[in-house]
Amino acid sequence: MLKKPETLFVLGYMLLPLLALLSAVVGLTMILGGNKIVGAIVLVVVTQVFTFGAVFALRRRKSALLAETGGE
Repeated sequence: MLKKPETLFVLGYMLLPLLALLSAVVGLTMILGGNKIVGAIVLVVVTQVFTFGAVFALRRRKSALLAETGGE
C-alpha cells in the first residue's frame, strides 16, 4: 500500500504536513498556556517526526514514479 505513488502523494503533500502544522500549533498553544516542557517536546519532537515522514514519503514517491516509468 505504501508503494503506490498516489498514496505517497496524499501522505507527503497533504496528510503529514497538515499533521505537522497542527502539532506545531498545539505545541505553541501549550507553551503559551504554561506547559513549557511538554509544549516544547510536542513542538520539537512530534512536529519533526511528521515533517521527516513527509520528506520520506516524497522520496519514496519519486523513486516509485521513476521505477514505474523505467527510469527515464
